[in-house]
Amino acid sequence: MTEATTHPAATTDPPWRDRSLPAAARAGALIAELTLEEKIAQLYGIWIGAAEDGADVAPHQHEMSGVVDLDVLLPKGLGQITRAFGTAPIDAAVGAQSLARLQERIVDSSRFGIPALVHEECLAGFAAYGATAYPVPLSWGATFDPGLIERMSRRIGEDMRSVGVHQGLAPVLDVVRDARWGRVEETIGEDPYLVGRVATAYVVGLEASGIVATLKHFVGYSASRAGRNLAPVSVGRRELADVLLPPFEMVVREARPRSVMNAYTDLDGVPTAADHELLTGLLRDTWGFEGTVVADYFSVAFLQTLHGTSGDLGDAAVAALEAGIDVELPTVQAFGDPLRAAVADGRIDEAVIDRALLRVLEQKVGLGLLDDPVAPPAAAAAKGSVDLDSPENRELARRIAEQAIVLLRNDGTLPLAAPARIAVIGPTADDPLAVLGCYGFPTHVGVHHPESGMGIELPTLVEALREEFPGAEIALASGTSIDGGETDGIAASVDLAASADVVVLALGDRAGLFGRGTSGEGCDAETLDLPGAQGALLEAVLDTGTPTVLTLLAGRPYVLGSAPERAGGILQAFFPGEEGTRALAAILSGRVNPSGRLPVSVPASPGAQPSTYLASTLARRSEVSNIDPTARYPFGHGLGYTSFAWSDLVVEAAEATTDGRFRLSLTVENTGHRAGAEIVQLYLHDPVASVVRPLQRLIGFERIELEPGASVRLGVEVPADLASFTGRDGLRIVEPGALVLGFGRSSADLSLTAAVELTGPVRVVDHTRELHPVWNAERIGTEAP
Repeated sequence: MTEATTHPAATTDPPWRDRSLPAAARAGALIAELTLEEKIAQLYGIWIGAAEDGADVAPHQHEMSGVVDLDVLLPKGLGQITRAFGTAPIDAAVGAQSLARLQERIVDSSRFGIPALVHEECLAGFAAYGATAYPVPLSWGATFDPGLIERMSRRIGEDMRSVGVHQGLAPVLDVVRDARWGRVEETIGEDPYLVGRVATAYVVGLEASGIVATLKHFVGYSASRAGRNLAPVSVGRRELADVLLPPFEMVVREARPRSVMNAYTDLDGVPTAADHELLTGLLRDTWGFEGTVVADYFSVAFLQTLHGTSGDLGDAAVAALEAGIDVELPTVQAFGDPLRAAVADGRIDEAVIDRALLRVLEQKVGLGLLDDPVAPPAAAAAKGSVDLDSPENRELARRIAEQAIVLLRNDGTLPLAAPARIAVIGPTADDPLAVLGCYGFPTHVGVHHPESGMGIELPTLVEALREEFPGAEIALASGTSIDGGETDGIAASVDLAASADVVVLALGDRAGLFGRGTSGEGCDAETLDLPGAQGALLEAVLDTGTPTVLTLLAGRPYVLGSAPERAGGILQAFFPGEEGTRALAAILSGRVNPSGRLPVSVPASPGAQPSTYLASTLARRSEVSNIDPTARYPFGHGLGYTSFAWSDLVVEAAEATTDGRFRLSLTVENTGHRAGAEIVQLYLHDPVASVVRPLQRLIGFERIELEPGASVRLGVEVPADLASFTGRDGLRIVEPGALVLGFGRSSADLSLTAAVELTGPVRVVDHTRELHPVWNAERIGTEAP
């Protein structure tokens, strides 16, 4: 690397090295010096895996990438390095050294010495060998605790920065519309407000650590027909505006992320990768986004190969750049020779390339990559060792898992009272990977390198139970596989269950990619029946009459057969990460009081999809259809080991103008015998509106932790803006009329409701409207000794 100068900006430095100048001025000065080839080189990435010996590297060759020759490419410069740590198992310190050497090569090979920006996946932790595997985003939603998720993302970002990474491809802001979709595990839930709140916290933490957060997938990916991955999307403008876009709008406004990734899908025939109205008109011109838009992997080329809106890769490059995509990932295709040819024959103005380049270089300025000397590529590399799974990380992963696990049912069996003999039955009982989603490194990459081991400790559920219940005799049987459909092991499992004091029945998913799992990207489900023969195993064990606690380690909700009526307890864990089995064991023993709430509804019928709680009257049970879509456990549902009483609802004024606000308060008391957390959920019902509205819609929530006997007086101000929706003319409006505000334990259990009225004229609002209620809490009770 260039040797350090003795002061920040020497007088002989070119202007793009001058740290006293604004980022735009520095970037603009460099653009003026670059050739067309050097400009274009900053607008693509190359997929390069770090070398196992810390030496130089070779590009990762992918069947969709073709052959890449670094000796040819690097003299022009390079915009991004794709997944140096996320391609193969490699020691973090060695990988950091390899990455630093690659950056030196990039700097030394090109005229202006601009390092590449390095990006990695960080959906459930830094997707690198030996890095902490946190719970998946669906578990983040289940915590209803944005502050805890912000702490996690800050830790993830610090680990990534320590080895030279600059950008993280997370969070996913897709709202679940059909639970059959394989990527449900990557989402935060089925409610746009919950998704927006939790994702905002994640982005705040990641950006605070110095990592560029990337919102994905903008927009509509999760609304595919029949829940199929990368399938056509059919949404109206109202579903788009009121369900799918609000999380992105909230995060762009409140967390100021520096990057957005397009969705693979098309909206009404327009691929999002070529949608100027979306990527420029809405994202930039309306919302004021100033960062970079990066292409989801291969999505620029997909304009030709999948969408058929571009005749060749040059046309695809032109369409993507003109729409607002700045960087082609994961490797160079359309933004290479095809783009240069498009400039030469006049299909695109070089000014469009300069526009994208300005955004890319401004971001590199902010990361210190145009400084002289440049920002250190990896401070930890020089130390010789890097710990990406520190005790502090594991403790945080454990706490998130404990708060994310949802107790769906309890007939008094839980917590377990020191049983003498526990039968642990089921295909996820002794599987270390059962706690990980498809973007966990061991499941995403490690399965292709079994010789390297897991890289982190992943205790199985039966191991965690043996730690938690050292005095119990614990016997194990798998019964069946996750999705093989075998039934020959069920009889032995039944015999084992019959001889036990209690059964812990461990069912669920296997995360994978593109059909290699039952959950994950490209692992979509035909129905929401439990995979394989797990449903038969469940019923056979319940038939024994032995008290049975069903534990689900899964990436989506499933129909649970007769368990809601017959199981002693049901615990839902959405891929809870490396500490997930210990968290489950602690809840089973009662050492931890569960407080998770469902971020997605649990269905009663396997075929009632697509279905979410955001349903109008016509989307609910009726006498004119034989299909009942009512959830068995609704959005927001969750139990604990203590009890709470809600009382004394006061509405200060039952009327407010369409630009005013309501003020309400209630008392929440822990009436049980142990400390616990209550999630107070605030819902809005609009009985009569000018367009069809969902019967209930979450507009706020507050997590309250109380000792036994303690009370809190919880007040909330509700701006009229929270009642807004997209009207018939496409404008977002607040209408006068009657509303019902409900304080609920779930979307189907509203403990206290208040009828209120909005008065005055119809009011048009926009992206500057208020997005949240304002809560205040005053503790008023005395805690039990």
